[in-house]
Parts: sequence; structure tokens; C-alpha cells
Amino acid sequence: MSPVATRRFSVVTADAMRDLGALVGRTCLASDVIVLTGDLGAGKTTFTQGLAVGLGIDEAVTSPTFVIARVHPSAGAGPDLVHVDAYRLGSAVELDELDLEADLNRSVVVVEWGGGLVGGLAESPIDVSIVRSDDDADEMRIVTVSARGERWETALADGEPVA
Repeated sequence: MSPVATRRFSVVTADAMRDLGALVGRTCLASDVIVLTGDLGAGKTTFTQGLAVGLGIDEAVTSPTFVIARVHPSAGAGPDLVHVDAYRLGSAVELDELDLEADLNRSVVVVEWGGGLVGGLAESPIDVSIVRSDDDADEMRIVTVSARGERWETALADGEPVA
């Protein structure tokens, strides 16, 4: 099995969060599953907006909180983006009922609040953890990205290695 690349990034603005998302998006392939974790307001949807840009998706990305899942089609030859907000889901069974596997071969699937829920969807998801400062006036976020495979070693090279 290929090694896991784990890198930490300090993110100080919403634009920087989108830029990090775009970096990840440019590296993603159809069938990648990204699990986003972080408190309310941490920047999960902002990261996903950048991810969409990196994937070449032209339409606006907003939180799918009330619709649970939203598909954003690719504007070109790249994969579509399936954006899921699992905050209101009670179990992995409810996530399975969304039938995300049907879209996986042509999409990148992003699951906000997906920790512990996507095991059946991806053997090796890309984990993105966003931690915000305890000081509400401080916009600093620490984003840790863990992904398996050589393409991620190169893509995440600018981040601080996590031992």
C-alpha cells in the first residue's frame, strides 16, 4: 500500500482557504473521496469552493446543509463534484442511502462532517481537518490534509510535514 502524505497548512484568510482547496482539487481524480472535519464556521464550505475551482467547475458552491447533497457538473473533461453535508445524518446507513457510489466513477465526493461515515465509500479517503483558533477575532485556521499516494506527496509538498 502506498504511503500516506500528511501535511499541515496555516491558513489566515478565506481566499487562502480557497487556494488550498484549489490545490487539492487540481490533484483530485474521479473516485476520490474527501472527508472534511471541523467545527461550525471552520471553513469546510470555503475549502470546497476552492476545490471546485481546482476541478474546473464554473458554478457557485454553497453549503448543501438543507438538501444534504448537491452535484456540481464539470465544465470540461474533469470529474464532477458531489458535495455532501452529513451534519444532519445520523449514521453511515443514511449516507449509504444517498447512493453516492453511483456517481463515484465520474466524480470527486466531498463529505462535510463525514468522519466515521464514509468507510464503505472509500478504502482510503482524503482527510481534511480544519481547526480554528479559540479567539473569535483570529482568522487563523490550521488545516491538516492526509492522503495516500505519490501524487499527494508532490501536491502537498509546501505544507509542514506531520510526524
